[in-house]
Formats: sequence, structure tokens, C-alpha cells
Amino acid sequence: MNFAGKIKSFFAKAPAVSPEFFDELSDLLVEGDLGVKESYTLVELLQERCKKENSASPEQARDCLAGLLEEMLHHVETAAGLPLMPETSGKAGPAVILLLGVNGVGKTTTAAKLAALCQSSGAKPVLAAADTFRAAAIDQLKIHGERLGLRVVAHQQGGDPAAVVYDAIEAAGKDGIVIADTAGRMHTKSALVDELRKIDRVVESKAARYSKYLVLDATTGRNAFAQAEIFCEAVTPEAAILSKYDSTAKGGVVFSLASGLRLPVAYLCTGEKYGDIQTFNPHNFAREFAGIN
Repeated sequence: MNFAGKIKSFFAKAPAVSPEFFDELSDLLVEGDLGVKESYTLVELLQERCKKENSASPEQARDCLAGLLEEMLHHVETAAGLPLMPETSGKAGPAVILLLGVNGVGKTTTAAKLAALCQSSGAKPVLAAADTFRAAAIDQLKIHGERLGLRVVAHQQGGDPAAVVYDAIEAAGKDGIVIADTAGRMHTKSALVDELRKIDRVVESKAARYSKYLVLDATTGRNAFAQAEIFCEAVTPEAAILSKYDSTAKGGVVFSLASGLRLPVAYLCTGEKYGDIQTFNPHNFAREFAGIN
């Protein structure tokens, strides 16, 4: 049984709200990738909320839990759901979206999904193959570009990623959109951080709007949080995109990102098709995690 099934079963079968009920719920939330500290703190708050609101049944406790989870997400809601094509404040230049993350989290596919989302709004973004470390990443982005009918700016393997982004910005024009894939090595080494800072300088001098999204694999659980800690310290992303959010993903890491790192989630990717991307909705996500359809 996956986590969604377990939490639904827990609330359906619980005979009453009791100390044992809260202990079991704490363990279940830890299993759902919420984190030990966050889980026990959340259950303590839940006990207080249930007592204050006279919520004596498991169903009422579940509603209170969903409310508390949503409040956790609303702490950073002002930064979540970043507009893909924001209005600029008079500065000439395109909007640039830089995708960050380790290898294997789905950055290149996410770039294609964001591009398709732009297309659905009538835009025609330029894809930048700024992961020059791997030839496969360049080739994969080119394939997505062909399928979507979009231009892909790419240099040879081993080239300067900042130069790729610069050329993509030039190709997009002042009213365009650039979506840039980047190398997926862990950004703890100074050379890699310097590489991203060089891209920063290029984008900040040429773009009207600059957004950095950290792509995290939803199926990796607490490893996703560990990755986010490192990236937030090194390159300060504005928001996360949760990829591979399917039936095997528990999702609790989203709440840890909000409470522990103040990092909002902007989008969920739920499948392999280009249309399998949606704006993150804190209310719906909290209710689904609490087992409320």
C-alpha cells in the first residue's frame, strides 16, 4: 500500500482520538517523508488544535491536520506559483528561467514541460542546452525541441554554459523567454558555483526577469531535502519544481522545504507527457496528503 492509501486507512480505522492515535500518526508522518522534527512538532500542534476546537473524532482530527499542513505551506506562499511569463517593470530583455538540480531528477524533461506550458499561452520560448558537461543532455534537449517545434541553442560538449545562455538570450529577443537546462553535478565545488555565478552575471545584465527553479525528484524523499539544503546555500533558488510526483511519491518533503528552508514549490510534474505539469496548489496538496480527496 502506498502512503496515500496508508494515511486514508489510518483515519478510517482509528477508533478514537487518543494518545496512541497521535503517536501512530507521528510515525506515519515520518514515513511520509515529512521529517522527524517536523512530524512531532506538527502532531503537538494538532493535539492543541483538536483540544481547542473540541475535535474528538478521527475525521475532525484529519480536517485539523489538513489545515495545519496548509498553514505550513502558506508561510512561503507569496513566493510560490511564480508566473512563468511575468510582467516586467520597463526593463528590456527576455524572461530567463534557469533549472537547477542533480543528475537524474528530470531537469531536461521539466524544461520541455515548461516550454510546452509557455506554448499553451501563445509564447515560443528558446531552450538553452547549458548542461555542456554531458553530451546526452544536449542531445535530449534537442530532441524535445524538435518535437515541440522550438529552437534549441547549444554549443559543443565541454563549452561555456554562460555563453550558451548568452546566445539563447540573443536568440529570444527582448520579449522572449529562455528556459535553460544546467549541469546536474552537486553544486558544492567552488568551480561549479563559479560557473553558475557566471551565468548569473550574464542573465542579470541581459534579462528583464530571472527565475531559478530547483528541480527535485519527488520519489527520493528526504534525499530531495538534503539536495535542496545544498542548493539553497550555494545558489539561492526562488522555488522548487517537484518532478516524478506519481503514486510512489509520498510528498511530505514539500512541507519540510517550506518550514525548514522557506522554499516554496511552484510546479508539480506528474507524468511523462509534456502536459503533465501543473501549478502547485497548497490547499489541494495539503488535503491530499492528509487523505482527503
